[in-house]
Amino acid sequence: MTQGMAVQDISESIDICASYYGEQAEEVKAYLLAGQGRALSLDNRGPIRFDSDGKLDATIREAYSRHGFYVFEGVLSQEELTDLETDLASMRDRFPTGPESAVDRAGRPALGADNKALTLLWSKPLGDPLGGTELANGRHEVKMFEPEAEGDAPAAAPFLLLGSLQFSDACLRTYAHPELLRVAETINGPDFAPFNEALFIKDPGVGAAVSWHQDGVTHWDNPDFDEDIHGFNFMAQVYGSTAVNGVWILPGSHKLGKLDIKALVNEAGSERLEGAVPIVCNPGDVVICNRQLLHGSFPNCGLEPRLTVNFGFHRRSSVLGVRGGGVHSDAQVFDEAIIARRSRALGYAIDARKKRFSDETPYSYQPFVSQGLEYVWNEQARADMKDYNCDDLSI
Repeated sequence: MTQGMAVQDISESIDICASYYGEQAEEVKAYLLAGQGRALSLDNRGPIRFDSDGKLDATIREAYSRHGFYVFEGVLSQEELTDLETDLASMRDRFPTGPESAVDRAGRPALGADNKALTLLWSKPLGDPLGGTELANGRHEVKMFEPEAEGDAPAAAPFLLLGSLQFSDACLRTYAHPELLRVAETINGPDFAPFNEALFIKDPGVGAAVSWHQDGVTHWDNPDFDEDIHGFNFMAQVYGSTAVNGVWILPGSHKLGKLDIKALVNEAGSERLEGAVPIVCNPGDVVICNRQLLHGSFPNCGLEPRLTVNFGFHRRSSVLGVRGGGVHSDAQVFDEAIIARRSRALGYAIDARKKRFSDETPYSYQPFVSQGLEYVWNEQARADMKDYNCDDLSI
């Protein structure tokens, strides 16, 4: 049910997007419209609600379990969205001038230029840089259609900024949103563990595709496999998400184990998979998305930008003593020391948010409480956060 959601009119974007597909334009237009209709008919959107025990409302939990994703409406205030937009503008001003550059347009050392960890990823305009490659353990099995961008498009466009918490105070504060962390606690337990944070940038007319994939790589053959063993991502939307620029998912696929993506594409006759729906939401909405869901996105051939503040969490049992998959960090066995080191970002985030939104009740993270740990967000902490994502708990 839409529950009264005011849907952004993207009819012009749908027409423009479809035109990039030549003889298949009408098929693409019909696919986008049908997917949008199906997405808005699902019973998986509304404000975050908790029960009398402080746990996520059972009907929300059940809908998330059934579909594999849920749209939490109106989570981020306009004040928080403005902070994120301001930080994005500041970060973009410091981006390198291109994939091979170490300086920004003013000739200064670029954002992330001296980091050990990979930070900014680029793509040719409207390209699919991961599809059909061995990158990320080859999980992006098929190549998405890559339309020809307009003649004035740049040679390359940024599409993914990794380790975003070290570059943006606004992202750091959003990471500690107390209601979202209460959701994480309900799903993954009070000792939940961090995963990875990133910004997905899908600029109009150049934004890259992300080929169909499932995020998890480690636990598919685990005898204790279940629908939540690979964790989830929160996707906070700064400008909203549409059928043209947004992530598409195959509802319920998180329960099916490892899928044969090539077979699904062959069956559909194109990368427009049958039964898939886009994530449709407004600015300030936050989507929780199971990492085992089959999902991907088409190139942003439309008019609306998408900026997704992405951050995820795991059960502690999914990572402790487990050898990581090597996608977001080096493959290693995650022990208590690594998990504790990686969790310090959450401690800094909680204090940073407390300083900015003093009227909120800050989230209390059980592992910090049990160990008597307190974190303070200051310049020393900022220096400590450099390359924190080398310890991403990647499974």
